Amino acid sequence: MELIKNWTDELRYLPYHEWTKEYQKFLEATIQHSQWRLGYHIQPKSGLLNDPNGFSYFNGKWQLFYQLYPMGPVHGVKSWAHISSENLVDWTFEGIALLPDSSFDRHGVYSGSGIVIEDELVLAYTGNVRDSDWQRKSYQMLARMNKAGEIKKDQRPMIPAPPQGYTHEFRDPQVFEYQENYWLLIGAQTETLEGKVLAYTGKSLEMLHFAGSLNFTDQAMGFMVECPNLVFIDGKPVLLFCPQGLDKKIMNYQNIYPNAYIVADSFDTDSLSLVNPSSLANLDHGFDVYATQAFNAPDGRALAVSWVGLPEIDYPSDSEGWAHCLSLVKELQLKDGQLYQLPVKELIELRQERQSMDGKISQQPLTLAEETTNCYEMHLDFSANSQGKLHLYSDAQQDHSFIIDFDTKNGMISVDRSHVSNPFAQEYGTTRTLTIDKNESLSLQIFVDHSVCEVFVNGGQAVLTARVFPNHEEKNVYLEGISGDFSADFWCLRNMKND
Repeated sequence: MELIKNWTDELRYLPYHEWTKEYQKFLEATIQHSQWRLGYHIQPKSGLLNDPNGFSYFNGKWQLFYQLYPMGPVHGVKSWAHISSENLVDWTFEGIALLPDSSFDRHGVYSGSGIVIEDELVLAYTGNVRDSDWQRKSYQMLARMNKAGEIKKDQRPMIPAPPQGYTHEFRDPQVFEYQENYWLLIGAQTETLEGKVLAYTGKSLEMLHFAGSLNFTDQAMGFMVECPNLVFIDGKPVLLFCPQGLDKKIMNYQNIYPNAYIVADSFDTDSLSLVNPSSLANLDHGFDVYATQAFNAPDGRALAVSWVGLPEIDYPSDSEGWAHCLSLVKELQLKDGQLYQLPVKELIELRQERQSMDGKISQQPLTLAEETTNCYEMHLDFSANSQGKLHLYSDAQQDHSFIIDFDTKNGMISVDRSHVSNPFAQEYGTTRTLTIDKNESLSLQIFVDHSVCEVFVNGGQAVLTARVFPNHEEKNVYLEGISGDFSADFWCLRNMKND
């Protein structure tokens, strides 16, 4: 038996129950031999994972769902997989929660969100249906999970059609409560192919009315807005969204599609405006973050998780029958009006033995770690006069590595995957560069997990995320450069407990 390589529309939309158990077992067995499987990041058992959905706290646990096509590394007919956690670190697979099995979602259960109302977790999602001409129709649906974990879909759509003047590119509802009303934000496209964020409101999710387009910019937001999320931090609204086709003159980005954010002073519900919004900014300065979902947790934190992957990009793990993962859970904070993203404090539970060292940066490469499992956390502090390169996923000769280039004198840090063994998406560039304050010290908190790397700069002031697919021998860490002092702490990390 061989993995399917030629994915036709007929195969991608074949109902799950029509796939043979033999092929599913073969697929899962093949994936288990992958050298790129992850230790502590959320990943699919098989097939393709994409957008995180329904992130919430319910019944004493963190609840999270994600888009799943379990039969292969392609965008086939989607379902929602369900996982839960007591600590935001160890996640248990609860099964497929929402199947594409109704007249309103038979061609895909698309992205959405969750909100706790009384003793239920209410899930809002987009149902995707294709007509006989293969034209898309979108329905905004509700499903409800009780404390026993049983989920039941509503029989009728919450929103049966886009408003007048909008296409059926209309999806990803975010539901939340604000000022004694329920609100729903949704990504949309006008008939003139402009991306918008639309708002609905009402006293219940069953009786929402269309309020209009959210006002947060005078600039064009590309041809489609996906995955809008509004969270409140210290009372200030922060809008996260994905403007597809955004003009790079508005915000500089290199990825095929960006994940952006703005910070505002307040949310004026009368005018549907985010008051005094900041300019658009990249949520992640790396290669592979998209479709971030955030919510205001009951413990007072604003928490977020992202899809580490991008639409319309082929990844090396596709050849093994699986694709993508989710980011670590991050806490969003505002400091001096700027958005910070920090790995949640619970992640220290992953740490095993610790190693520490310090010294001076020199042109002779210094070994910081060798023969690692590529499953670790590293903290590095550099002095204000530092210039150097950090080689992750490196072979002994440093012919192949993922490079973090830093220059505190001139205020620059970049990530470079032009020297990795299994390159991909090179048409979108192999480096990403971030400006930092000149002549200031630099701190990096780095999480490496086999084929994903997340770099937190200066306590979460910026994040750079990348998929990297090393060969077996590429498991060393080296530091070289021109000048500066450094100190480093290194922890091996355990795998996620998922039982």
